[in-house]
Amino acid sequence: MRIGWAITGAGHLLDESVAVMEELSKDNKITILLSNAGEEVLNMYGLFERVAAITGGYYKELALESDQSFSYPISGRFSLGKYDLLIVSPTTSNTVAKIVHGISDTLVTNSVAQAGKGGVKTIVIPVDMEKGDVETILPSKLDLESCADCDECEASKSCPQEAIIAKQEIDLLKCVGCGDCQDSCPFNAIKAGKLITIHMREIDIENTHKLVLMEDIDVLKHPNEIAEFISNII
Repeated sequence: MRIGWAITGAGHLLDESVAVMEELSKDNKITILLSNAGEEVLNMYGLFERVAAITGGYYKELALESDQSFSYPISGRFSLGKYDLLIVSPTTSNTVAKIVHGISDTLVTNSVAQAGKGGVKTIVIPVDMEKGDVETILPSKLDLESCADCDECEASKSCPQEAIIAKQEIDLLKCVGCGDCQDSCPFNAIKAGKLITIHMREIDIENTHKLVLMEDIDVLKHPNEIAEFISNII
């Protein structure tokens, strides 16, 4: 199959999405579409290189929103039916809100709109599905309580991106999630993968429910459901 896979700026379900993408790429041609926020978040979690490694060749491209300008020409392939399927995973509440209100002003939302016009089925995996609290994983974070405020910060010295600011925080827009700082700090002051609890907003849940009712869009709860869904439609 020719699959377009779009990633938006959510950390929740990101690692799981990349793992499923890697598995599907063994038997399918996957074009990866990254929103600006999606590109940033992949870097923060140290996943960008894994995603880039999937691509190479026609219909196996890596399309960045920053390279597509405002007309997003690659999205035209969906209106022409060049792909068999579009997957958006993970999908932020912002992207879901735009889709359900017919707004297509990003690479991802424009691709969803063009897929609808071209009769290409779209799978969306929202990060805001149901009421209540959800646990999600943070990227690298500097724990000030553990930090010894060393005169010479080993973590800062080891960072190839110079992402540690004044020994007080990590500039996540520079961080590529390599883990060098975490390995170098003798006081274990830098931690990655910390679980936090976030509360689902009612407006985001409402928009997800509207998304379920949209034509040619199927909403799944988890990336692990994608392979079975595809096997059922082939």
